[in-house]
Amino acid sequence: MFWGALTGMVLIALNLRGPIVAPAPILGILQDQLGMSVQTSGLLTALPIACFGVVSFLALPLLRRGGPDQAIALCLAGILFGTLLRSSGGTGLALAGTVVIGASIAVGNVLVPVIIRRDFAPARVPLVTGVYTAAMNIGSMITLILTAPLAEAVGWRTAMVVWSALALAAALAWLSLVGWRVFLLGTQKEDPPGGTGSTGEDGGPAGTEPDAPPQDTQRSAWRTPQAWVMLIAFSGQAFSFYAVSTWLPTMLTDLLGLDTAGAGAGSSLFQGPAIVGALAVPLLSRRLRIRTLLWLTCAAWAALPAGLLLAPAAWPVWVTLGGVAQGAGITVLLLILVRMGGSGRQAGQLSAMVQGGGYLVAATGPVVLGTLHSASGSWILPLAVVGISIAALFFAGSAAAKVSDGARRPA
Repeated sequence: MFWGALTGMVLIALNLRGPIVAPAPILGILQDQLGMSVQTSGLLTALPIACFGVVSFLALPLLRRGGPDQAIALCLAGILFGTLLRSSGGTGLALAGTVVIGASIAVGNVLVPVIIRRDFAPARVPLVTGVYTAAMNIGSMITLILTAPLAEAVGWRTAMVVWSALALAAALAWLSLVGWRVFLLGTQKEDPPGGTGSTGEDGGPAGTEPDAPPQDTQRSAWRTPQAWVMLIAFSGQAFSFYAVSTWLPTMLTDLLGLDTAGAGAGSSLFQGPAIVGALAVPLLSRRLRIRTLLWLTCAAWAALPAGLLLAPAAWPVWVTLGGVAQGAGITVLLLILVRMGGSGRQAGQLSAMVQGGGYLVAATGPVVLGTLHSASGSWILPLAVVGISIAALFFAGSAAAKVSDGARRPA
């Protein structure tokens, strides 16, 4: 049961970032063939993130209505449909398909942690979270490496459609786990706070938190300083990730003269090492405080914009450090969220607030960097903005991690 559920998580995760970054290596081609401006092409990666912000707040009602298993199946079906729609016409359909993809992935962002909480024992949650994060980055890395060569070989439309195969495979695998009846009818069964989906290592329900009072805390979450600190930290992480993911291929072309395929392959260094960062956090968290892990993460993150500005010839080092940092950063923040949450309902509401608000901020990243680059004619100001975003992650994340470390300290 553990391996089947883990495989399902991996297949889902492969689809939760790749479709977003797929246009990044071929933005120039899309601008030429569809007549897009720089700002419009930036929307191909900004719109999904905006959908993350808006739809994240609607995911919990969807969860209560049909259950998490049906919602995940609908998420994968939406990614499949949106990928096909995005490649089927001109600029209008490309943007419409992008919105469908973003809305579908937003559901997965919120509900996969709910399923992890339900189906895995507490001792395994950090490892599963790390594997989940690593798989998201594997999906991004594969997409970045192959999209540009595929576009040159068979055209950009086919190169974008190819990735629908991953969504189809994940949907079929998920339906084999939950059944067609759940997909069509859903389930009205509600898990108690903390989840009851599987048996933990101690014989109790996986993820169950005793004595967690069920209460509606959605309003109080917005009034809690810790929640706002987490929102700022998540915004800094997400803004930096999506801004860099979108424009890194173009930066490498402008700063170092790499061709389209080379820049796309070089950008994979930002995705691939994230696997190391994601898997290292659960292991290191056994010995180091979360706050220490966050500081190390921010130091590696800051090396990317600083290095590209001061020593661009060493770009593989800076991009690799940034890749490790972005994988570690999201994993650290997810672990803090889990520790800060009380009951399962409280954790879900906190997650929706943090992810919804954070992704709304992150949605501005690709457009802000593209606009600043167009206005200034260089990458100095855009990279400085990334540095400011990383600083927000450092200060707000440190405050949130202090609360998390304090909660862990034995009485």
